[in-house]
Amino acid sequence: MSSNRPLRYLSDLDYSVVQQCMHCGMCLPSCPTYLETGKERNSPRGRIALMRAIADGDLEVTKEFGEEMYYCLGCLACTTACPAGVDYPELFENARAEVEHQDVMFHPDRRFWRWLTLHQLFQDQTKLRIVGRLLWIYQISGLAKLVRKSGLLRLAPANLRELEPSTPKIARRFSDQLIESRESPEGSAPRYRVGLLTGCVQDLVFSGVNRDTADVLIENGCEVITPRSQGCCGSLHAHNGDLELAANRARAMLDQFDVSSLDAIITNAAGCGSHLKHYGNLLKDDEAYAEKAREWDRKARDISEWLVEIGFRAPEPGPTETSGTSSATYHEACHLCHGQKISQQPREILAAIPGLELAEMRDATHCCGSAGVYNITQPEQASKLQKEKVAHICATGASIVATANPGCHLQIENGLPEESEVSVCHPVSLLAAAYRAERG
Repeated sequence: MSSNRPLRYLSDLDYSVVQQCMHCGMCLPSCPTYLETGKERNSPRGRIALMRAIADGDLEVTKEFGEEMYYCLGCLACTTACPAGVDYPELFENARAEVEHQDVMFHPDRRFWRWLTLHQLFQDQTKLRIVGRLLWIYQISGLAKLVRKSGLLRLAPANLRELEPSTPKIARRFSDQLIESRESPEGSAPRYRVGLLTGCVQDLVFSGVNRDTADVLIENGCEVITPRSQGCCGSLHAHNGDLELAANRARAMLDQFDVSSLDAIITNAAGCGSHLKHYGNLLKDDEAYAEKAREWDRKARDISEWLVEIGFRAPEPGPTETSGTSSATYHEACHLCHGQKISQQPREILAAIPGLELAEMRDATHCCGSAGVYNITQPEQASKLQKEKVAHICATGASIVATANPGCHLQIENGLPEESEVSVCHPVSLLAAAYRAERG
């Protein structure tokens, strides 16, 4: 894709994708924004009608159209409800790409932040790690507390001032410091050889989850290959309307892995996984990468999906464990349950952990409001969904909420009351802890 020639992303799509929607309305009760406003334009059906009108040349791309596309969470709940199998993710990403290409939402601040994040930090993991390390120093040095007490934040723009308290805590060590480039089971030949994706935000904030993932894979007979400084898989770029940068990131990922030598490529982040399984479509016109991308798609697996597929070993109770000592509930990340249709596998993992009882929450598949950067771009709607999700979590009485996406993890953690003793964990971290507990 070249920015030097005119592009009509929606018009370039196979028209069968554009006309899949039967306008039956089955998606309406599943859509958070439609339930909030009751307006047809804020529903999947309404948005698809707008997209089709643009594809047909009956409607121009305007700022109002752009705002509508960015009001959508991209939670994909509509895809689960749809009886016609509408490919909403492809429509949605191409619609946002057209909005960005035609620049109908131009504002200097918006352009600067997109340049800084999508074109700089999330294109180069080294730059992102430098920013992460500076933020870590800011957090652990006590400077963050001092700045908050001093009132200096009042001088910052309102949006930054409001975001500062929810800044994620940066991990002390990044994934490359915790995981060797190649690790194998001790004392036995590996049954499988897998590649491990460490991500961008996952690497900075949840490198411990990456370590847990490697440990669980090794425990289940996998040799784990972890390329260094992998960076963003491109999901942030694709979800935010820059398919060209997304394709560049896909090529960079493919270059880092010897895909043909691997049995599976493992991710532990739902939002990334949903995107990672569609490299083939993203690079279908790239002769140098198309076949490798299709092979990648065939081998990409969420960690819970892979563990159930190979028949993971259920941990034995540890020396000090007793049955029913703690209760957990499970929040289904949108891009895991709706985007990848993975729902039962994480529950199978949780059910196998000794001393853990699973308490189902109400509306477990409903979005928590994170939705990539939605909690930044649409804070009011995101906050409503966050409060609803936290209320459902607290109603279960569980002391642990398990979820398999970094954005969901942070959104829920930031929404819990200060006095809450509920901890947020990835299912694979709970499984890793159970394996360690076996040894006492």
